[in-house]
Amino acid sequence: MSDATTIPSATDVLVIGAGPAGIFCALALLERGDGRRVTIVEKGLPIERRSCPKERVGRCVGCQPCRITTGFSGAGAFSDGKLSLSHEVGGDLPELIGPELAQRTIERCDAIYLGFGADTHVEGIEHPDQVASIRRRAIRAGLKLVDCPIRHLGTERAQQIYGRIQRRLLDGGVEVLFQHECVDLLVEEGADGTKRCTGAAVRDARGAGGTVQVVQAREVVVATGRRGASWLADVCEAHGISHEPGPMDMGVRVEVRNEVMEDVNNVLYESKLVGYPNPFRDKVRTFCQNPGGFVSQENYDNGLAVVNGHSYKDRKSPNTNLAVLATQHFREPFDRPIEYSQRVGSLVNMLGSGHILVQRFGDILDGKRTWPKELSRSNVMPTLPDAEPGDITSALPYRTMTDIVEFIKAVDQVVPGFAAEETLLYAPELKFYSNRVRMDERLETNVRHLHCLGDSSGWTRGLMMASVMGLLMGEWL
Repeated sequence: MSDATTIPSATDVLVIGAGPAGIFCALALLERGDGRRVTIVEKGLPIERRSCPKERVGRCVGCQPCRITTGFSGAGAFSDGKLSLSHEVGGDLPELIGPELAQRTIERCDAIYLGFGADTHVEGIEHPDQVASIRRRAIRAGLKLVDCPIRHLGTERAQQIYGRIQRRLLDGGVEVLFQHECVDLLVEEGADGTKRCTGAAVRDARGAGGTVQVVQAREVVVATGRRGASWLADVCEAHGISHEPGPMDMGVRVEVRNEVMEDVNNVLYESKLVGYPNPFRDKVRTFCQNPGGFVSQENYDNGLAVVNGHSYKDRKSPNTNLAVLATQHFREPFDRPIEYSQRVGSLVNMLGSGHILVQRFGDILDGKRTWPKELSRSNVMPTLPDAEPGDITSALPYRTMTDIVEFIKAVDQVVPGFAAEETLLYAPELKFYSNRVRMDERLETNVRHLHCLGDSSGWTRGLMMASVMGLLMGEWL
């Protein structure tokens, strides 16, 4: 067993980040059994020590780093824990490696999750006639229904499953440097202009002013997740790692009563609807649907509070929440979509005095803010009790807000009541994977011995596809 407490001077494979991509890369390397030394650097805590104080005190206390977004398994351990079993969902990795390989690897990753105790039940495959009825309504509303089979781990079960994976890695000899962070990559350039990565600079993050030490490595795998996407973008810029701005997703988290979503919840568990509403024709989609779930807050660096949602297997609320995200593609000369998202998020936080902002859909249509008294009279009681009632339209861009409003009206034709006056919208919902690292179908970057995986690479979105990318990388290294 090796839960390392000291930084090694050298290793064979250095993995930056213990989210799903990094974990599955390490699992694959371990299963190869070739004796290579594998070291994972993780900014957060081991999974058994990850608990959000908000559960006890009822409010966010600003843990640094946030225990929801950092630690073994990343944000995945505290998310709804949904594994999308179709290559059509989860990002653009199939464009890189091919849809057939992506689907085959999804099935292999699914088998690994089952081996560690995932629920054998698959949502969304038992009611074809009802699915067809929902699809007909979606077509009439100008929307596309993507009916993806879902394996639901659940927030509490996900932590148990990833806990078993953590034990497997530690017992197998993988070194995990918890509460350590990668400060920079070591990139050298040869006389012929060829660049190669030789390791990373790592700092002990358990106290202020921790010493930075160099870790030499034969191969370096960066898998820092959405939380580390901004950091990776800066590193790419500093070291000439080939990258480009990817699409930016920005939006809100919508919360309604379970009764409104009952048909869709029972038939599909998660309805993935996609539309291109007028006047801008931007892609807008639903994402991360949580029947009986809870809206949650995630904290990023520089005090940025972002809304998310999750649901448990055994603990349920009377509400369903899901994200509505508008996608925008920026063009030259603009190349800083992550920073743009962060600034918009900061404006929303400012209006809420550091809290997540919540507003009723009817108040948005009426051009007014939401007041606490109005929330208290609603059928939909917020499951994020410290969200601040206010006016999200004063901070979200006009284009994004217009996309969201028109899309919600269209969804109302598929799910009657979705656009009710009392429907709650929380902001900001931001997905930090806008920087896309250029690589080939074998996941090779322009810097030799450097590989970038998961959501921070810009190629995946979510647990399963990040796991797929990690598994393939571990087998190809």
